[in-house]
Amino acid sequence: MAEHEKPQDTGKMSVEEAGRKGGAATREGHGPSFYRKIGKKGGAATLEKHGPDFYREIGKKGGEARAEDHDIQSGATGRKGGEATAVRHGPEFYREIGKKGGVATAEKHGAQFFARIGRKGGETRADEQAPPRKQRRG
Repeated sequence: MAEHEKPQDTGKMSVEEAGRKGGAATREGHGPSFYRKIGKKGGAATLEKHGPDFYREIGKKGGEARAEDHDIQSGATGRKGGEATAVRHGPEFYREIGKKGGVATAEKHGAQFFARIGRKGGETRADEQAPPRKQRRG
């Protein structure tokens, strides 16, 4: 039996249960701002100790590991995340971020950008919906 598993006959709490209870108590007592504050402190201390190259290296390793993950390659992770976001935030969230994105795009590219991509999209749809052309024999 692994040392972190709860022994069945002693009634003692497992390490996982103790951690879960302690985390819940901390969350209730301190709230989300506490975690932001200690996260910033820890990040600053790590940066000071290891330097910016450390973050680049662990970011690269994390990206490589994610690239090899089958769920990520198949899109399962993104789909699950999107479904969770939809449940958590609802349709108004998507309207709001869509509007923000449209405004930012218009500021960056100008109004003509929308006209150009709209025309391209219309042409593509027309091509997809048109009946197939017969090939001439010759």
